[in-house]
Amino acid sequence: MSRGLTGEAALTAAWVVALVATLSVLFIGEVLGQMPCLLCWYQRAFMFPLPIVLGLGLWWRDARVGRYGVALSLCGGAVALWHMGLYVGIIPEPIQPCTATGPSCTDANQLILGVPIPLLSLVAFTLTASLSALSLKDPHP
Repeated sequence: MSRGLTGEAALTAAWVVALVATLSVLFIGEVLGQMPCLLCWYQRAFMFPLPIVLGLGLWWRDARVGRYGVALSLCGGAVALWHMGLYVGIIPEPIQPCTATGPSCTDANQLILGVPIPLLSLVAFTLTASLSALSLKDPHP
């Protein structure tokens, strides 16, 4: 009897998380019409390749593709963590990268179902990084 996730199951779960996050962000921007702030754009730059890279890794049965999931997720997670720091007020506003004319990193438009978008992003990157790392631990690729 196997304990925990197999490498392929962990990689599949990472792919699902990345795909749902990517489709959700596209829905928020394209259907709901909410403009992303600068930090959201940076996070998208790290999230958008994840479903493609992880999906191709699953398709080709590349047991080591999780390393790319970890790298992209850690980078995107770092931006999301910075964004969350701005949102909760830990990081002072004078170093906020968003302009006064664009969408704000800290206003009420950053909430989806009562949860801040930066927090949702941080959770998605954390899950994707963790699951991608778990996929690398499988002794039988």
